[in-house]
Amino acid sequence: MAFFGSFLFNLVFYLSLLPTTLIVISLYPFISTEKLQKVGSYWVLFVLYTLKILCGVQWRVEGYSNIPKKPCIVVSNHQGQWESLFLQTLFIPSTTIIKRELLFIPLFGWALRLMKPITLNRKNKYASLKKVIKKGVNKLNDNFSLILFPEGTRIAPEKGVQPFANSCGLLSIKSDVPVLPICHNSGIFWENKKFVKKPGMVIIKIGEPITGNSAKDITDRAYTWIKDTYEDLED
Repeated sequence: MAFFGSFLFNLVFYLSLLPTTLIVISLYPFISTEKLQKVGSYWVLFVLYTLKILCGVQWRVEGYSNIPKKPCIVVSNHQGQWESLFLQTLFIPSTTIIKRELLFIPLFGWALRLMKPITLNRKNKYASLKKVIKKGVNKLNDNFSLILFPEGTRIAPEKGVQPFANSCGLLSIKSDVPVLPICHNSGIFWENKKFVKKPGMVIIKIGEPITGNSAKDITDRAYTWIKDTYEDLED
């Protein structure tokens, strides 16, 4: 039964991707990036509700009231595809950091480029970090929130939360914008690179915004909150 539901979900996911990318590309000359992202968010919600209906993957968000009314640096643990999609529905307009190679995928990559992400070259980490900081500050100054996964890669749920890169703290100091920590357990249900989705409740917890005078202190506090919160979710 789980396999059949997952098969139907993947069918809907990929079949809906093509028309959505064409709509985004077609609308780009006529509407703002913020409105374009809202169009994309409707597709994301359609995908997540399809996942809920066909595979039983539900979700619950705690801490909505902690989301600032102004742009922030969203920092989350990273387990798979689910949170990459969902967080983009909470923060509009926003900017994500993606691998540069994704932009070269026909149609999908072109539509992704129009959403104005910040691209990352994993072969040159130092230059990429400088680019993330510079472009990230510019985006925050333009009233875009910034979505970061400072673990740097997807981590299996059983491995907990791994140490963070210091980029979120540096961005916070340079832009005078708070870091908003978010913790979830989505990888238990939508496992990374696994076809079959498992039914259950994804819990998303949003912490209080973090500010400070030290980049390392801000990063450490965000990491500690997410790590401790995730351990509580496992209990």
